[in-house]
Amino acid sequence: MTRDDAPVLATGAAPARSLRRRLWALVEVRWAATALALFALGGTAHLAGAPAPVWWALYLACYVAGGWEPALSGLRALRERTLDVDLLMVVAAVGAAAIGQVFDGALLIVIFATSGALEAFATARTADSVRALLDLTPERAVRVDDGREEAVHPAQLRVGDVILVRPGERIGADAVIVDGTSEVDQASITGEPMPVSRWPGEEIFAGTVNGTGALRARVHRPAGETVLARIVAQVEQASATKARTHLFIEKVEQRYSVGVVVATLALFVVPLVLGAALQPTLLRAMTFMIVASPCAVVLATMPPLLSAIALAGRHGVLVKSAVVMEKLADVDIVAFDKTGTLTEGAPVVVSVRPLGAAEDEALRLAAAAEQHSEHPLAAAVVAEAGRRGFTVPSVADVTALPGRGVTATVAGRRMRVGSPTLLDDLPPGAGRAQVKVAVQAAEDDGHTAVLVVLDDEPAGLLTLTDRTRPEAAPSVAALAALTGRAPQLLTGDNLGAATRLAGEVGIDAVHAGLLPGDKVARVRALQDGGRTVLSVGDGINDAPALASADVGIAMGRGGADLTLQTADAVLVRDDLTALPALLGLARRARRIVVTNLVIAGTFIAVLVTWDIVGHLPLPLGVAGHEGSTVIVALNGLRLLRDAAWRA
Repeated sequence: MTRDDAPVLATGAAPARSLRRRLWALVEVRWAATALALFALGGTAHLAGAPAPVWWALYLACYVAGGWEPALSGLRALRERTLDVDLLMVVAAVGAAAIGQVFDGALLIVIFATSGALEAFATARTADSVRALLDLTPERAVRVDDGREEAVHPAQLRVGDVILVRPGERIGADAVIVDGTSEVDQASITGEPMPVSRWPGEEIFAGTVNGTGALRARVHRPAGETVLARIVAQVEQASATKARTHLFIEKVEQRYSVGVVVATLALFVVPLVLGAALQPTLLRAMTFMIVASPCAVVLATMPPLLSAIALAGRHGVLVKSAVVMEKLADVDIVAFDKTGTLTEGAPVVVSVRPLGAAEDEALRLAAAAEQHSEHPLAAAVVAEAGRRGFTVPSVADVTALPGRGVTATVAGRRMRVGSPTLLDDLPPGAGRAQVKVAVQAAEDDGHTAVLVVLDDEPAGLLTLTDRTRPEAAPSVAALAALTGRAPQLLTGDNLGAATRLAGEVGIDAVHAGLLPGDKVARVRALQDGGRTVLSVGDGINDAPALASADVGIAMGRGGADLTLQTADAVLVRDDLTALPALLGLARRARRIVVTNLVIAGTFIAVLVTWDIVGHLPLPLGVAGHEGSTVIVALNGLRLLRDAAWRA
């Protein structure tokens, strides 16, 4: 997937055009836009004092543009012997027009058409995100048979086939190495921040990237059962499940719709049977449908949630729907990924221990050997030397040692920089015991050790780590206070690194060494225990967990395209302090929704009772209905104020 397919983060004209094209390709969006335009034209003509037939015609055209699809959907539901609010909305809108309140009906139509367009767009984005994940699988793999190499599609590989993976290539199958050593970047599967060394007998995964060594590996899973394929299946399944989630008000729409229709028919039929005149009976029934219509109820729910979404957007959080904002209010536990989420996702040098050379000299030599390497550890070493203002000497005869590091010649002296396994090449008594103790201490702290060897003597030991985000600890504490439970850490990284990070940020529950499916299992275990889970991550390996959680939030700057599309919300600025602010905002929005529902319900109850037991004048009924609509709408818009973000 290209960045054009991630419009939530795009700033240029091309991504914006891409988003417009994708939106306009959806028929629901085109009809909703047409209905909105006609509504705006009708309102303008009405306010400008144009002849009534002009703005009536525009409003009625809005009815047709935005109402034909919900009307058709409602009629289909009727054929299946169910009654939904779509049909009720259309009938209420038509009823409003029948007694002269054409503006009310048009407004209702526009609200429902816009809601349908947003739902269609969200569904399309989910399908795109799954297709993006499939793009990780390369289009070709090299199969080796009796010394003959053959390029095939990965789907043609069978269990037992031997494949050749050259340096820099993406691996085409889940396989076990039979020959060769290399380092493999498998962050897309496990989330580990740095490439890992792989040797004969160890497993490699489809979709990951080989480093500097050539590998021969035997396929041990068919294409449809690779870890990558299982991630696709998990995202599809979880997204389909979450697509059935609805706003609270939608959960009661069936009973409400049936009740309003039955009551309207009763108010019309019973008086006629008892001998009442047709016109006043019809007027009373239509008045009842107007005052009982859920306009105020719809506006009781949507403005607070949409205002909260707008406010969150101004503070760097993209929330993709009102359903997500509503669900955020229920979150009572947070599950964090480690690399790129609680950490910055890039290694940095934290210490240089002198052995046979001075500290500065050991760093200069390491940077000299690594200056042309694209390995993340090499980049961190070179960056640290630059930060200290060192002049890096020139080197010659640079050679990669797959899975171990590099060797080079500096000022006529042989130098090796890389994994502590370089100790195995040193002669006995070359300070090996001292170095092993230092390496073990670094790894116990969750750091990565890089050894510098000069002429078969240890010269220095560099320790590197993935730096913790400075706002991680206070954000974790704020979330624990807000939800009443400490967040948990779900990571594919090793236990040592995970435990060290958890101690820094204040997390007690650590689950390390997890594959994507394991993260999903942990999320579902929390849900089975009655928890409403918020999952936060950035990598492709986090996508299934984000899709399975009640709410998934992705880091925006470094997040993989799939993760950005799968997530329900995006931290555009990667600011973790926005998480507790967002949860607090969602809870305030829910309180306003409840208040609005009480207000709307009270107005409806009073007006309906008046119409049934007395004689409610139509103008007064419309005024009461409109008054409740205005009150709940204004109450919901209070969340647009910046003060509500961290209130």
